[in-house]
Amino acid sequence: MSDGSSDKGHRRFIERLVIAIVILSLALLLWNLRALLILVFGAVLVAVILSLVAHPIKQRLRAPDWAALLAAVLIVTGIFAAAFGLFGAETMKQAGALEEAIPAAWQALLARLEPMGLAEPLRDWWQATQSGDGGVLSNLGGIAASVGSGVADALLVLVGGIYLAAQPRLYRTGLIKLTPPGARPLMAQALDDSRAALRLWLIGRLVSMTFVGVLAGLGLWLLGVPAALALALVAFVLEFVPYIGPIIAAIPAILLAMAIDPTLALWVGLLYLVIQQLEGNVIEPLVQQRAVDLPPALLLFSIVAGGFIFGGVGILFAAPLLVVIFVMVKRLYVREALNTATPMPGED
Repeated sequence: MSDGSSDKGHRRFIERLVIAIVILSLALLLWNLRALLILVFGAVLVAVILSLVAHPIKQRLRAPDWAALLAAVLIVTGIFAAAFGLFGAETMKQAGALEEAIPAAWQALLARLEPMGLAEPLRDWWQATQSGDGGVLSNLGGIAASVGSGVADALLVLVGGIYLAAQPRLYRTGLIKLTPPGARPLMAQALDDSRAALRLWLIGRLVSMTFVGVLAGLGLWLLGVPAALALALVAFVLEFVPYIGPIIAAIPAILLAMAIDPTLALWVGLLYLVIQQLEGNVIEPLVQQRAVDLPPALLLFSIVAGGFIFGGVGILFAAPLLVVIFVMVKRLYVREALNTATPMPGED
């Protein structure tokens, strides 16, 4: 009897050891593939955007799935093409002027900081970035390779997003089948909640981006800041990244205004501050009533964590990734495991 019990104990130990090894190996594999996984999530985000455009076409025109998706791709492409046709030439012109004006603005800033003894540390830091083993100029080949890799990654995300949008049920069913049979209805509900939350979050971001871009363009134009359209486009795009994006967008505008007049730079800084206050205290609460109310501290640290784990792409996708994780935790853990009532995005 003791030998039988000993054999069963040995088998259980070996089984648990094998399971632990498999789990650790899977975790190591996922960690090594994290750069690919964040691109897959980017493709999912593109698929959600395309489905957001295709859904009303399918409902109102009763079009088949492939026709609605094709129309969505053409509409999104057409919007970008029309925007480039209307504003592209002027934006490129202003972007070129902005590129030429920023160095002059930097020198003007250094000249104004010279009497305070702050110019030399900034000048030394800038020279260190331009030369040496870690300098920008010494790594032009690496920068060019990074740009080329970024373009390839963007194409992969776009094409992958189209494939995902073309057959969403196929990939959804595949994910559900990876879970135990008893948990499949719950996983299906969690995936549906995540998709709904992403759709609502994307709509909210688009509203905020448009609000910030329009106000920044009008304000900079009224203040007489050069390249107002290009700076407004920068503010529009970077608003996609909460907290960090608006700060980065304000830097070139303030620096450019500093080269003209320090008082103008103060007005520009005040303009961006007012825009962000309006966006954060007026637009964002209205949007979050129907979207995902993410805790601000959690969102901020998720952006930092995304940068550490995935790099620049992680910063870009940190907020929507947090939306998915946040909804999954609420559905699978808070509601099911803890049996605690908690609202889900889109629910009344």
